[in-house]
Amino acid sequence: MMITYFQNDVVTISYDLDKQLGMAVWNGFLSSAEFRKAVEICLDLMEEHKLLRWLGDNRKLRAIRQADQDWFVEYVMPRLAAGTLRRNASVVSEDLFNRMAVEQIIKRADNLGDMAFRDFERLEAAMVWLQEPLPVQAQA
Repeated sequence: MMITYFQNDVVTISYDLDKQLGMAVWNGFLSSAEFRKAVEICLDLMEEHKLLRWLGDNRKLRAIRQADQDWFVEYVMPRLAAGTLRRNASVVSEDLFNRMAVEQIIKRADNLGDMAFRDFERLEAAMVWLQEPLPVQAQA
């Protein structure tokens, strides 16, 4: 059962401990402060509950500023790589500029360890992939 961890007008962050799954549903264009606060909350949730799976529903998310992309690569990616997350699914945005920004972030990321990233056009397909059994070494 999904439990809401945080919600405001631009993001809803929730989790399901039985599935070891966290999810962020994004909505609209975020200021730098909103984006960074929401990402920090996502990281806190992942670390607090040692989640193995994450779903970013980016369908309604708009462009991400270059400075926020740089911050994400420099600050967030190392925390993700050091964490428990093993599968990270993204339902791609309807916004071309957001899709391009996310592609650039992934291209710039290095040393992600055991974490797998995949983009999906449909939420249902992302959930199926996330719920597949993880490789034995990934189950801590």
